[in-house]
Amino acid sequence: MASEISASYITGNDVFSQWWTSIEAGEKPLRYCCGEGDLSKIHIGPGRVVLIGGAPGAGKTTLTMQLIVDALRMDDSLRACVANVEVSPATLLDRQLARISGIPATRIQNRELSDEFDERLQIARAALESAVGRIAFVSASFDLQNIASAADDFDANIIVLDYIQRIRTGADETAKAGIDRTMDYVRKFADVGFAIVVVSAVGRSKDRYGRSSYDSADLSLASFRESSELEFGADDAYILAETKDGMLLRHLKARYSEPHDIALEFHRSCQSFKAIDPFEWIPDANADRTKNLESLWGKA
Repeated sequence: MASEISASYITGNDVFSQWWTSIEAGEKPLRYCCGEGDLSKIHIGPGRVVLIGGAPGAGKTTLTMQLIVDALRMDDSLRACVANVEVSPATLLDRQLARISGIPATRIQNRELSDEFDERLQIARAALESAVGRIAFVSASFDLQNIASAADDFDANIIVLDYIQRIRTGADETAKAGIDRTMDYVRKFADVGFAIVVVSAVGRSKDRYGRSSYDSADLSLASFRESSELEFGADDAYILAETKDGMLLRHLKARYSEPHDIALEFHRSCQSFKAIDPFEWIPDANADRTKNLESLWGKA
């Protein structure tokens, strides 16, 4: 005999009542500010899954940690649970210290810090101390059960999964099946109120000459490894790519808004990203201002 299945639904009237109450109250979705300029337009918040991909060495982990640390610095109610499979917590903090202090990352990594850096180190230390007490770094094993337990125990608002291809549900599965199950659970985590940031590897794409490439013009939603469930489960999907003009955070999917690409400067020596104001223009010292403006206008 077939087992009975209980119907699960909510009536249109019930949805309408709750929805209209929020309309009248002017309730805005809760979003966590995670940067200045265009970086503040990245919608990290409860119930949202933000996917950030990039080629090896593009800086996707560095950018993600910058967003999380700055979100915590700007909102002292936030707590984050970071599961990074490849980079140690100490190294992640090295990069943030370099970013905030402006001291070259190699000097910090090699502990070559002379007295001339003391003032900057103390300012950066104070800035980091305001946030790091509200970050939990997940230790192995990097499976979702351990990550979920850590997030619950730490009372986190934000969960960072870096990177998703190395995180599993614990089942013995193929890579694609594992990603599908993992993203299914990630979506459920978001549905109960967590803000989720997923960092992903991307695969090479074929350029117009048939060569394998990480060129930004050739990267798309299909570039995310084991991509179908990743692109489906994410609310916003970005790929960080290097172009001839600098770094570009390409907004490839926006479930609730229009995509908005973000031009970035990446200061590799200090592991720091800065959004470029689209109206900020610094002419070449030897260039004619009018001609430059006309050229810029023609590209709009």
